[in-house]
Amino acid sequence: MIGSDLNIAKDFLLNGDLVAIPTETVYGLAGNALVAETVAKIFEAKNRPSFDPLIVHTHSIDSARNYVLEFPDWALKLAEKFWPGPLTLLLPKQRNIPDIVTNGSELVGIRIPNHQLTLELLKSLPFPLAAPSANPFGYISPTSAQHVADQLENKISYILDGGNCTVGLESTIVGLKNGKPAIFRSGGIPAEIINELLGFEIEVLLSSSNPQAPGMLENHYSPGKPLFVGNLDELINYHTGKKIGIISFYVNYSAQVNKSLVLSPKGDLTEAAAGLFASLREMDKSKIEIILTEKFPEIGIGRAINDRLHRAATKR
Repeated sequence: MIGSDLNIAKDFLLNGDLVAIPTETVYGLAGNALVAETVAKIFEAKNRPSFDPLIVHTHSIDSARNYVLEFPDWALKLAEKFWPGPLTLLLPKQRNIPDIVTNGSELVGIRIPNHQLTLELLKSLPFPLAAPSANPFGYISPTSAQHVADQLENKISYILDGGNCTVGLESTIVGLKNGKPAIFRSGGIPAEIINELLGFEIEVLLSSSNPQAPGMLENHYSPGKPLFVGNLDELINYHTGKKIGIISFYVNYSAQVNKSLVLSPKGDLTEAAAGLFASLREMDKSKIEIILTEKFPEIGIGRAINDRLHRAATKR
């Protein structure tokens, strides 16, 4: 059931059920983060491996302090600047966060989403929400209520409709590596902006088969159809004879292939990021055989776009 009634969403969550919630990044599949049995329902509904940790969502820094042991200076500086927003901090967890949320780690990913409807919901609840993306594990993340309904409607109690996501890529995750802040997942806040605030360049870690933080798995965000990333002219020639769909930055290839989607005709990386997952879903539903896309500029949020495409791509 899709709707925008906060009271309905709240009642289901208080009852230990799951609700899909809107955020500025993607839609999340949410449940009480303090009850292990409820969190287990999230893994079951998504068919998500239990070794992939979840992010805890709350409504304020003061609320977040109830679930982490400390806010180091670097973390507080980032939180005060970017919350609410697409930033997740990896911090030492308090004992009230079940191990199933963190895959047994002593660190928990926590953030404040920048979506008015979900912030109101969080303020009305006596607990935070664990909420990975509201899609079957490994598939394209949802950026609208309908995306959630298409795949999980029969597995969750309610889909809180907050419109289309404005950022369209998951949050940037920052934690400590060897005592220094590092980006564990590229996302809605570019590394350059974080570097400028902290006053030094922080390391960006690679994906992993044994993730330390949510969204670090090497293979993820994948459509059902084969996806290849590279020089589009070369890829078109290589796949001659197939029904081809292209997702490009700003050049339209409709004269050369069966289907062409342009993410930003004006060449805006923020606009491209917001439409990426929806475009992948549209291609996956269309009558093409393969999806081709290009590498985006490695600046700003372009790095996060390339990260998602790299992990969604068909491995040769």
